[in-house]
Amino acid sequence: DEMFDGQLVKPHYQTLFNFLSQKTVQILKSKEEESKKLFMTNGITFTVYSDDEGIEKIFPFDIIPRIICGSDWQYLEKGLKQRLKALNLFINDIYSQQSILKDNIIPSELIYSCPYFIREMMHVPIPHKIPVSIAGIDLIRDGQGNYLILEDNLRVPSGVSYMLENRDSCKRIFPLAYSNSKVLPISDYSNLLYKNLAALSPRTISQPTIVLLTPGVYNSAYYEHTFLARFMGIELVEGRDLIVQNNIVYLKTTNGLKQVDVIYKRVDDEYLDPLVFNPTSYLGVPGIFSAYKKGNVCLVNAIGNGVADDKAVYSYVPDMIKYYLNEDPILHNVKTYRLENPDELDYTFKNIENMVIKKTNGSGGYGMLIGRDSTQQQIEEYKKEVLKNPREFIAQPTINLSTAPCFIDGILQPRHIDLRPFCLCGPQGIDIVPGGLTRVALKKDSLVVNSSQGGGSKDTWVLN
Repeated sequence: DEMFDGQLVKPHYQTLFNFLSQKTVQILKSKEEESKKLFMTNGITFTVYSDDEGIEKIFPFDIIPRIICGSDWQYLEKGLKQRLKALNLFINDIYSQQSILKDNIIPSELIYSCPYFIREMMHVPIPHKIPVSIAGIDLIRDGQGNYLILEDNLRVPSGVSYMLENRDSCKRIFPLAYSNSKVLPISDYSNLLYKNLAALSPRTISQPTIVLLTPGVYNSAYYEHTFLARFMGIELVEGRDLIVQNNIVYLKTTNGLKQVDVIYKRVDDEYLDPLVFNPTSYLGVPGIFSAYKKGNVCLVNAIGNGVADDKAVYSYVPDMIKYYLNEDPILHNVKTYRLENPDELDYTFKNIENMVIKKTNGSGGYGMLIGRDSTQQQIEEYKKEVLKNPREFIAQPTINLSTAPCFIDGILQPRHIDLRPFCLCGPQGIDIVPGGLTRVALKKDSLVVNSSQGGGSKDTWVLN
């Protein structure tokens, strides 16, 4: 548990614990109600497509913050920076020399069978050699308190707006507890993001034109798109707002066309350019890939990052760190079985009650099997799916994620949590705002923290 060591309160939680101990249940309920009103007023929502009651939901927020001590954060920051350096080197390599394949560190067939390996990106120069400008890397803690990397989100990582809104809400409802705890600020995120995007502009001008490309109002992260565009002071655009002429991207404005330098894209690669990828896409911009190849516009994150998001490729990140940096990994992966290997498939099926099986390119908590929580029929049906194409699945041992106290139904109850810190990589280096999005499995005993599966979130305090 994050707060308690047996019956004892951990030192970095003591100030918050003392504060909460002085509050009645009624006061905490009123604080919870206040936070709900704040989220409702600010329209802090997310989208669930599988719910019959309506697709737009207020994002569930737990009022009790999760606290990380300063020494733990320094360790995490060091490990995340090391990992991101190696991942950037890997993506650059895989679309150019492919040295890591030639040296047999990673099997070539694993890369070439990945649906997010974009062959059109081969030998396309990536501005400043930074394919991953924005990463959301998911961390968990196991029963021994070790931090482990659960997965890397390197395409269009979402959730940062909820991190920032959670902080605003927590500061409003617990101002004294916040100020007395010496919490490191995260408010600089939008400025850091803007600075990094501007530094990637192909034109050396003082005010490059930066836009955020959204799929539109029906996207599950649309609230976040509007939030980030507003806070950075940049245009929020859809594909129809842009046009490509002579390999230059322009924004349509009432004063005519305006050249665009940097596009923070929140559209998946396959929908980005109907002339190159999915020809039926209305979300992208015809000709944008050609403008990108010519170096006339920078796309953030780069096209093709999904090759490193693949959960089977994830299992090789420790090897990447040793290969590119000649260092031992600071943060370790969860033990991962690649089910295209017959021995690992056999072991997984024999121990399926203790395993979590995931699709290598799944997200949002969809399409996975938690063996201990599944019926025999569900297990047998899932096995049949795996056997159709084992390359599309990995397995990991079921890890009881650490718990944090949550205020649910008027009492403090432990719920499983993870952490998604947000890393920004620019020409000047890597910035990580202290904290991240702590996601909470609000259902009792559940290990699934995704908002699409009934999860919520809480503020993350890193102490100075």
